[in-house]
Amino acid sequence: MDDSAAKTNLHRYLQHEREAVLAKLEGVSEYDVRRPLTTTGTNLLGLVKHLATWEARYLGEVFGRPFPEPLSRWDVEEERLADMWATADESRDEVVDRYRRVWAHGDATIEALELSSTGRVAWWGDAEVPLFNVLVHVLAETSRHAGHADILREEIDGAVGTDAEAMADAGHDAAFWAVRRAQIEEAARLAD
Repeated sequence: MDDSAAKTNLHRYLQHEREAVLAKLEGVSEYDVRRPLTTTGTNLLGLVKHLATWEARYLGEVFGRPFPEPLSRWDVEEERLADMWATADESRDEVVDRYRRVWAHGDATIEALELSSTGRVAWWGDAEVPLFNVLVHVLAETSRHAGHADILREEIDGAVGTDAEAMADAGHDAAFWAVRRAQIEEAARLAD
């Protein structure tokens, strides 16, 4: 596979994962999109805000193409953790729109550079890293957080799938999942 095809393929997978994350917000109340669903406070809108912040860093400032809007500091603990949740004053639309602006900025970086073009990642010990590695890292992180969003959304209302259409037509009702969960619980108890 040549570099152009590889870059196109990675970019396509990244876009799919970006869309999958946003699909998890569809049809969810303001409370549910923001409420902490894990011990550490992980929530759907916070995942989007976090992805926007770090994609802006990786596909922006790493390559000398800083995102034109302010970002929380990565090297100040209070600010670094602030990207994991939305304040009451930050609307869902603002967070989502910012993520989409970050996509456009990141997409411009991907399109402008060769996979072998290098940038400096300050939070990796100022390592010089090629776009290929950064793109794989951003894809991996976005996929990881899309998986988190899958689980959070399932906890909120049982919706499953990678996009809004799949969530609406999952093919199984609540009774099916109750039986399946009971089967899995029984297997766990028997194995213990």
